[in-house]
Amino acid sequence: MTTIYHNPRCSKSRQTLQLLEENNIQPDVRLYLQDVPSIEEIKTLLSQLSITPLELMRTKEAIYKELGLSKESTDEERLQAMHSNPSLIERPIVIHKNKAKIGRPPEDVLALFE
Repeated sequence: MTTIYHNPRCSKSRQTLQLLEENNIQPDVRLYLQDVPSIEEIKTLLSQLSITPLELMRTKEAIYKELGLSKESTDEERLQAMHSNPSLIERPIVIHKNKAKIGRPPEDVLALFE
């Protein structure tokens, strides 16, 4: 089973989904802005990606600053912010066989299928 955390308005997300389909991979598409991941799901993603909450965040989004987030914020504050404001979650994310990759660049996700 393969899943993509997808935002159709994001060009990298669209390119990653197209790349998967061109490689005969039909992922479950999770529109994570509407189907918001729980804090536990975000923790699982972090484990699958082997990164920290800060590395998963889109720190250049206006909401990041509006929420008063910074490099000094705690991981719990970051997790809550991503759950409450899923636009802060980096995209796209592809999950396959309990491993995950961020599709930046889109070709990075193909490593999951080697």
